[in-house]
Amino acid sequence: MPDEPSEDTRTQARGGDGKWIYTPEAARRDAEAAELRAKGWHYRRIAEHLGIDVHTAHQAVQRALKAIVQEPAEEVRTLELERLDRLYERAVEVLERRHVTVSQGKIIYEGGEPLADDGPVLQAIDRLLRIQERRAKLLGLDAATKTQVSGGVRYEIVGVDMDQLK
Repeated sequence: MPDEPSEDTRTQARGGDGKWIYTPEAARRDAEAAELRAKGWHYRRIAEHLGIDVHTAHQAVQRALKAIVQEPAEEVRTLELERLDRLYERAVEVLERRHVTVSQGKIIYEGGEPLADDGPVLQAIDRLLRIQERRAKLLGLDAATKTQVSGGVRYEIVGVDMDQLK
């Protein structure tokens, strides 16, 4: 029947902005398509089984595979961010701690007060910046770097006698 929606349309819905949204039914269908593909089914057979076209079957498998890889990656990213948070806290503790200059095992005094050692503070600042850079990279916060490429392209025809082409 022409008025009856296809199986593919029934598993999708449009949001308020008119764009397709990913429904739980579509996710289940994608998972089933991936399971069938893992069993060695060809896309045409998957499409027939699910009542969709071959292109949609291929897309369903690809979406499922992407979701399978993306979910563990998000968990690892979260774990790494938590580790970076702990490292950052430790570096801040070093930054805020009072450091004195020591030479040959003895504290150096200036005017009766221990001489401050800025070395550990500067090292802590450097470490904090490195942690921030790593966090920005993990989260994709840095703007893409534009690269300008110059030069030309040279084509070389090998195994052809140019005189025979005339």
